[in-house]
Amino acid sequence: MNKHLHYLEIALFSTSNRLPCEVFLSFLQVIVIKMKLLVVLLASFIVSITAEIAVEEGVLVLTTDNFDSAISDNENILVEFYAPWCGHCKALAPEYSKAALQLAEEGSGIKLAKVDATVESSLGEKFEVRGYPTLKFFRNGKAGDYGGGRTADEIVAWLKKKTGPPAVSLASQEDLDALMTDDVTVVGFFKDQESEGAKAFLEVASAKDDVKFGITSEQAVFDAKDVKSDSVVVFKSFDDKRADLSESLSVESITEFISANQLPLLIEFSQDNAPKVFGGEVKSHFLLFMSKKSDAFESAAEETRKVAIKHKGKMLFVFINTEVEDNLRILEFFGLKAEDTPTYRIINLGEDMSKFKPETNEVTEKVVGGFVSSFMDGTLKAFLMSEEVPADWDAKPVKVLVGKNFDEVARNKDKNVLVEFYAPWCGHCKQLAPIWDELGEKFADSKDVVIAKMDSTANELEDVKIQSFPTIKFFPAGSDEIVDYDGDRTLEAFEKFLNSGGQICKISCPFTRILMARLSKYQAIVNSVLEVTWLLLEWLPHHHKLIVILCE
Repeated sequence: MNKHLHYLEIALFSTSNRLPCEVFLSFLQVIVIKMKLLVVLLASFIVSITAEIAVEEGVLVLTTDNFDSAISDNENILVEFYAPWCGHCKALAPEYSKAALQLAEEGSGIKLAKVDATVESSLGEKFEVRGYPTLKFFRNGKAGDYGGGRTADEIVAWLKKKTGPPAVSLASQEDLDALMTDDVTVVGFFKDQESEGAKAFLEVASAKDDVKFGITSEQAVFDAKDVKSDSVVVFKSFDDKRADLSESLSVESITEFISANQLPLLIEFSQDNAPKVFGGEVKSHFLLFMSKKSDAFESAAEETRKVAIKHKGKMLFVFINTEVEDNLRILEFFGLKAEDTPTYRIINLGEDMSKFKPETNEVTEKVVGGFVSSFMDGTLKAFLMSEEVPADWDAKPVKVLVGKNFDEVARNKDKNVLVEFYAPWCGHCKQLAPIWDELGEKFADSKDVVIAKMDSTANELEDVKIQSFPTIKFFPAGSDEIVDYDGDRTLEAFEKFLNSGGQICKISCPFTRILMARLSKYQAIVNSVLEVTWLLLEWLPHHHKLIVILCE
């Protein structure tokens, strides 16, 4: 036994010995330090056991325990945050695995990993995962969004582009032909690759991940593609086949030029091209809802393209095939059903997500062109969806709100109104439903409190924008204020919030939940060590000073 500990043992338990206070505290401090060291060692031992990384079909399986080490140990790693029940995640899985195995066979240092965000919820919160699958690319530990496609080839191409040179050097016509295997290829033709235009081109190439870039100074390649001067050329397999930019070769102009020409005039929406459609620089979208099997489809598509060519780079024209089951959610978002088509809408993908509805469903260049022009010049009024007011909207304790009766109920100056904005398909909303009904029962007889709900997939408000489900907002009596409820979704928390007039809200802290989840694994060990310390503190006269020592 250490002589200091032996001496302390005698001092503590022998009635014939009286140890000076300062000496006693010194010895006890030694014990505390050793116990703290023991906790650290034991925790480290547990981490070392649990931090081994499993591999499934070439993909690393990450958890809260091994995530940080995986990120720090791999210079380039793509991480998929998924949910086991997610259909899109299941569809991605074989392609994701195929990409991982392909990179491994090539001897690449790029790794692919996955995190079950329904289990490792702290990681999902940390990286702000809002839907599944969410892919994040980590380079030297720094996270960025993934902007590629969902096939193995697209994943591999995106990763190689992200980790390699921004543009492939083209020494011959054969090199160019080998590069042009996709629907879109962007090539910079520059006599001097140190020129300002070439530097701007390479900067754009480095920033854009969704197309292949090449660069050449070879006269033979210039001649083969009939390029006379420094230019950026977008080669494509659709519409007019190519587009050239030879003036004002700046980062801004090149970026705008590529964005305006890399997609078809009328692009058919799919899950594969969703990142290109919704993640691009153009935020104003015209959506044509129609069955591709319709006899009128080709005519409607051609009329729409005539309008689209006049607004290249300013508005994206998208075709939504109503025969595709996955697209029904988009129709629902616009308050449409398949029988309402063919029709079209405009949406502005800004913060307000404003929607615009035409007066007629006629798909001709003149009618569609006028509709788009009205939007562009700012004279078109946004359309707000609303269901009809149900006959029994107030028959139950939880009042049913729609766009048409919302202001009358929620903005009643004599009432404190708590509203749940939900989506019928939302799992969290379904979990909340029985609690919300019980809350309604609790306040059913209240003269100044109203519990209500509104289906935000079918009803919209001009000044209340809902970005996630469920969203809960409080409309206090006698005020125009709208209070966001950020507390726990429990009956007790809701009652406290309402009984305090909306002034007290127990905020559920993500950091605390993450910390407690991590500590719970070692809590038994920590408790067993600290139990001895707190036992001493209970009866020692200088326990306050000891607490300071322990904290230090």
